[in-house]
This record gives sequence, structure tokens and C-alpha cells, in this order.
Amino acid sequence: MMSRDELKNEMVSAPESPPIPPPRSPSTPSLPREGEKKAENENSGTSDDDGEMGLEDVDLGVERAARGVALLGRRERWKRVIAWQPPHTRWDEENPPKFTIWINLLFGFAGCFTVSNLYYNQAILNRIAESFAVSFERASVVATLMQAGYASGLLLICPLGDVFPRRPFILCLVFLTALLWIVLCLTNNFTAFIVVSYICGATTVTPQLMLPLVGDLAPKERRASCLAIVVSGLGLGVLVARILGGVMANYTEWRGIYWFGLGVQGVVWVGLYFWMPDYPSKNPTALKGVTGYGRLLWGIVVLMVTEPLLCQASIVAFCLSAVFTSYWTTLSFLLSSPPYEYSSMVIGLFGLIGVVVILLAPVYSRMVIDKVQPLFSAVLGLGLELAGVVVGTFTGGFTVAGPVIQAITIDLGSQFTQIGNRAAIYGLRPDAQNRVNTAYMVAAFSGQLTGTAVGNRLFAQGGWIWSGSCSIGLLVFAIVACLARGPRETGWIGWAGGWAIRRDDLPARKTRDEEAVVEKEALDSMSGSR
Repeated sequence: MMSRDELKNEMVSAPESPPIPPPRSPSTPSLPREGEKKAENENSGTSDDDGEMGLEDVDLGVERAARGVALLGRRERWKRVIAWQPPHTRWDEENPPKFTIWINLLFGFAGCFTVSNLYYNQAILNRIAESFAVSFERASVVATLMQAGYASGLLLICPLGDVFPRRPFILCLVFLTALLWIVLCLTNNFTAFIVVSYICGATTVTPQLMLPLVGDLAPKERRASCLAIVVSGLGLGVLVARILGGVMANYTEWRGIYWFGLGVQGVVWVGLYFWMPDYPSKNPTALKGVTGYGRLLWGIVVLMVTEPLLCQASIVAFCLSAVFTSYWTTLSFLLSSPPYEYSSMVIGLFGLIGVVVILLAPVYSRMVIDKVQPLFSAVLGLGLELAGVVVGTFTGGFTVAGPVIQAITIDLGSQFTQIGNRAAIYGLRPDAQNRVNTAYMVAAFSGQLTGTAVGNRLFAQGGWIWSGSCSIGLLVFAIVACLARGPRETGWIGWAGGWAIRRDDLPARKTRDEEAVVEKEALDSMSGSR
């Protein structure tokens, strides 16, 4: 063993061991010294400023991301607010909303005060001319462009009802019309007034979106009477607009009727928003592709040449509309001439003759039209109208009873025929009902234009009898078109399926024995419950 002195000398002569570094915390990274940091920056081509800018970029990106998230959140909240609807109006595939009489009346009310937009101006065109300092001829452009806009909406907007969900589509159109209507209430520029009138006419097609919806939702055994409520609303809207327009213009400034129209459109929108049920689209992919909209419109033409029933109903609608407008256009000429020489006020009161017929339409639709083949209803209406036009044409020159009888039969016959036709065509193509309705309404609108032009021309050349004789010819042609194709015929001409008047899809009638059994079971159940 080594002695103590030898061990001491050995320790002194041994080399010193390197110092042990202090322990490093695992959570605290080592920071380079200033010189090392500078050299590292020089070697990497960066500087302290670049590092600070990188941190700023990161902070800016985080801030932008936070703003984007907040913006998306706000958008989602607004989407939820806009898309919100009362729970009882939401679509439930397992329990779809029922079409009740209250919804039917709501559609009738909406149709009445929506279609009124087209006719408020007709009684106040002279006041409009004075206000804008234009001629009467120039002021009449307001009514013309409003009707032209309506025709454009029928052709270009109504077919979209087969693509979009009807509830938001109708609500958007009513809201847009009301928004544009404010311009008509305020503007002092005549050019702006007529341009906006045209656009409002185009967006005032919501009744023509409601009618196919009623035809789709109403039970088959009540389809005609349900349609009659909405059709009556449309007819009443025309009368209400003309009467209110003239009366209010006599006691207030002419824009008063436009402010009234704005107010009732707001009431219509609120009513539809809170009570109109939601229904899904039947063709959500119809607008796919560049040519989707063009193919949608082309489908109207295809329907006219491939659906015999639609073609037949459209021919009848053309003739009916031509007779209707020819009568009301030439009536003012007849009554303002000898031997009558009535004032404009008295002539205007003739429009009230059809009020009773319009209000009773749902009643006789339920009692008659719902129970018979639509074709029989059309022939009945055409025959009634033909009789009235013959009487009015050949007696109107010497007694006012003739035109009165003619007015009543024209209104009543048109209601019978139009409601029957609509009840028939709305059962054709469930996936294209708005395009079916567009084809039908385009034919009817063309008839209105034809009746106005031809009726005025014939009255100028030969008087009341000439224009009335043209109406007689149109009605005879419409009856021939009805008789050329039976109610059960699937082709273009013929009577295959028989001549039975009663509809085939009505519930079978119970015999007396079956009714007695049902009554006995009811009595037994009542006695058992006691």
C-alpha cells in the first residue's frame, strides 16, 4: 500500500479534470452568446430585424384568422336568423304539413292583394299624367309596361317554381316587389317610374306560383273548390284595385293608392312568413349546367306538343280570354254612345256585376265542378257563356239588359271553364306543374291581347254586332276543341274510355246496407264506452 505522503504527491502531480457544467433545465433552452448569435446570423444571411418581422407576420396571420373565424360566425348567425321559420311551417317528411282551409284562404288573400298591383294605375292614369306633366298617351305606358312585365314574369320567373322551394321563393318575390314599390311611391322621375313599374309587374307573379301549389297539395276530391278560392281572390283583386284606385284618387293625392298597395304587401308578407308551410323542391338539380335554364324554358314548348290535355285546355283558355277582354273593351264604347250615353261612373259600376259570381265560385265549385269530369265543367261553362253572348250581341243595341246578361254569363262561364281546366292540367306532371301553368297562362295572356286588338278593330268597322259575332265564333271553336277529345282519351283526338260524366277518382259511394252497418257499429261503440 501507498503511504500517506506518496498518495498526496500522486494527487498533486495528476492533471486537472475539466469543470462539470451546471445542470440545464429541460424547459429552458440555452441561449447563444452575443458573438455566437451574430456569427450565426451572418452565416445564415438574416438579421435581428428579419426575426422580428417574422414574428410580426405570424401575429398578423393569427389576427387575420381570428377575424375570418369571427366573420364566419357572424355570417352563420345571420343565415340562421334569415332562414329561421316558425316550427309549425317547417317541412317534416314523416309528418308533412296539411293543406287546411286556413292556408287556402291565406293564399286567396295573398293572391287578391298581390295581383292588385297590376291594376291600381288603370283608374288614375289621368292623375299620373298631370303629376309627371306628360300626355295621356305617354301616361298609358305605365299600364302597358306593368302588363308586359307580368307577361315576362310568367314566362321567365314562374318556371323556376319547379326548381326552388316555394316558400322562400314566394317570400323573396313579395319582399322584392314591396322594396321596389317604395320607389313608385316616392320618385318624381317618370322614366324611373315606368322602368320600376315594369320590374314590379315581373315580380308580381306570386299568385301564379300559388295556384300550382294548391293543385299539388289539395285533395283530389276538393281540388276544384280549393282552386276556386284562389281564382276568386285574383278576380276580386282586379275589381278591388280598380274601385279603390278611383275612389282614393278622388279624395287624396294619387300616390295614396300606391302607399295602400305597399301596406297590404307588407301584410301579405307577414301572413305568408308566419303561416305558409315549407315544401321541398321537386327538381333541385334542374338548373345544373350552363344550359340548365334554357332547357327549363324549352320544357314549356315540349309540354305543349306532348301533352294533349294541356294543348286542349290552352286553346280553350285563349278563346275565353279573347272573348272576355273584347267584351269589356268595347262595352265602354257601346254604353257611352246613343241610345245610352252613360257617364264613366255608371259604366264603371258594370264591373261590380261579377262580384257575386266571383264570391260564389267556391260554392258551385264544391257542389258541381268537384263531382264531374273537368271537361264537362268546361263544356257547361262555354255553353252558358255562348248563350249569354248571343243574347247580348243581338239585343245590346236597343236594351241595356243584353249587356248585363252577357256580363253575368261571361263571368260565370269563365269561372266554370277556367277552374275545370286548371283542376285537370295540375294533375298532369307533378314535377313540372309551374311550367304547365306557364304554358296555360301564356295562351290565356295571348288571348287577352288578341281580344283587345280584334274587338276594338271590329267595333270600329261594324259596331257592337261585329265584335260580338267574333266572340260567338271563338266560343264555338272552343266547344269544338272540347268535343274533339274525351275526358278519358289519352291521345289527341277521340273518346276512348266512355262518356261518363262523374269523375273516376272520387271515393266510392256507400250503399244503404253499408251505411246501416257503419251506423250500427258507431252505436255499439258508443254503448260500449258507457
